[in-house]
Amino acid sequence: MFRLLNIELHKLKHSRASKVLIITYFVLLTTTALIAAIKFDIGPIKFHLAEMGVFNFPYIWHLNTWLSSTLKFFLLLVIASMMANEYSNKTLKQNLIDGLSKKEFILSKFYTVIGFALISTVFVFIISLILGLIYSDFNEVSIIFSDLEYLAAFFVKLVGFFSFGLFMGVLIKRSAFAVAGILVWLFIENISRGFLYWKVSQDSDIVNKFMQFLPLESMTNLIKEPFTKLSAVKSLASQVGEDLSKDFSVHFTDIVIVSVWTVIFIYLSYRLLKRRDL
Repeated sequence: MFRLLNIELHKLKHSRASKVLIITYFVLLTTTALIAAIKFDIGPIKFHLAEMGVFNFPYIWHLNTWLSSTLKFFLLLVIASMMANEYSNKTLKQNLIDGLSKKEFILSKFYTVIGFALISTVFVFIISLILGLIYSDFNEVSIIFSDLEYLAAFFVKLVGFFSFGLFMGVLIKRSAFAVAGILVWLFIENISRGFLYWKVSQDSDIVNKFMQFLPLESMTNLIKEPFTKLSAVKSLASQVGEDLSKDFSVHFTDIVIVSVWTVIFIYLSYRLLKRRDL
């Protein structure tokens, strides 16, 4: 495992574009902390985001994992470009000549995917913990370390999404087209939702039960948007007669679905590479 990881790290170290994207990704992750500095004080209008409870434990685990997951496309570009560079620089063929099997080659990419997801998760954990310790109104240990399942969901979501990017990179061989392929698939899933509403059922619960098995939808379901969970938002909604109550929890079923898709993407990547004449 470490030998294969070392090969990939060596390649990334000599890729300027990958280094720029990785640095940009982690810099953007740290900008979550800047949200706490958002403060308006214009006459009677006073607005300080940190005072609204967004950094309270355990809500911060939900908020920061959701916000951070929106930045995953930066690392997706790294994953896709990794495969594109293998073809354009002919390093894939050279690795196979040097004795690396196709299975080991795909595993080296998958280990890199897991590494990116794990480092991102630890990074988000540290930033969220620091922000929470500074701004949270609740600092009991039992509260601080509750709802950590959002971090587990964040990790699974990144691994699944990057595995999808890896498969697209193997399939299409060009990083830009691989990313475009994922965007096209996202469009297909949205069209499928509309088609189900039109042809199958107007009941959103029935449609959602089918949609939850599609790859990108299942990843989205892992961490639902956190803003309507805020008591201030719920209070405002109730005043205008809206009910925003819904299930925000992480479900084991969603984790299993994304994990199955991850296995499928890695397996298809291997089968495609095995059948392809390089």
